[in-house]
Amino acid sequence: MKVSSLDLKRQYETIREEVNKAVLEVLSSQSFILGPYVESFEGKIAQFCCVKHAIGISSGTDALLLALMACGIKHGDEVITTPFTFFATASSIARVGGVPVFVDIDPSTYNIDVTKISAAVNKKTKAILPVHLYGQCADMDAILDIARIHGLAVVEDAAQAIGAVYKGKNAGSFGDVGCFSFYPTKNLGGYGDGGLIATNNDKLADFIKLLRVHGSKSKYYHSYIGINGRLDAIQAAVLSVKLNYLNGWSEKRRAIAAYYQHHLKDLPIRLPRIEAHNTHIFHQYVIATPARDALAKHLDRHGIETATYYPLPLHLQECFEYLGYKKRRLA
Repeated sequence: MKVSSLDLKRQYETIREEVNKAVLEVLSSQSFILGPYVESFEGKIAQFCCVKHAIGISSGTDALLLALMACGIKHGDEVITTPFTFFATASSIARVGGVPVFVDIDPSTYNIDVTKISAAVNKKTKAILPVHLYGQCADMDAILDIARIHGLAVVEDAAQAIGAVYKGKNAGSFGDVGCFSFYPTKNLGGYGDGGLIATNNDKLADFIKLLRVHGSKSKYYHSYIGINGRLDAIQAAVLSVKLNYLNGWSEKRRAIAAYYQHHLKDLPIRLPRIEAHNTHIFHQYVIATPARDALAKHLDRHGIETATYYPLPLHLQECFEYLGYKKRRLA
């Protein structure tokens, strides 16, 4: 028996009729870009995330890009973030002309080490971009305190953390904006690319809605240089169906993770540390071991699929060589 790390076909079979019906409704409407299906989904997901505004975006990457644009990050501005995350976190900073400033992680949670953020702040620093990696929130109290002291924007990368909770509050609802991904492999995944920006700031919400349609409030008249960052109606329809099941799916993930925590605790591997104040949604269940490759091969021989997240940290990527980071500067 082969154990896959993710079986989307199996998930689809449990919701096939609802999804097919929703997609056919969109096809019958012939309304594919933004429109009522996107607006309906935005209302539902705003309520789920406990925010005033939820804005459907074309992808999680574009959500980060638009969030940084809306927060005024421009050429030469420094944005503090983590080197241990998916590429889009840092590439979005670079794409608006900003400079990613990498701060090391806490090896027990894999999230940014908040005790090292203040030392990285200078006159060029304009924002902090924490990542809620693998489905567990970063230490947002400490991050927000630092941001208030220095007058910095906070952009949450919650791409892997839809439904995660920190001290009773939802991921994506802490900072100026929160960014989510609906890539098919995510806990709430679409049938193609999709993303979301969440915010409680009315002005930022209005600005982001303009930026996602080429900076245009009325057709062919452009107040700003935006992007084509719109969520399409088919993705919104699929996500609306899946959203009804998300809490149940998250509970099942936590139950499976608890099983792993109990039965793997005596092995010579490092298991995930779950902070007591966090509700983890386990986008991934990640272990650490010096025998990583050997263990992966052993599991593969027994039909158990694994993956490595992330084999080369961002500060050592070829495209970021210009930043001047060296090996072992970060752990």
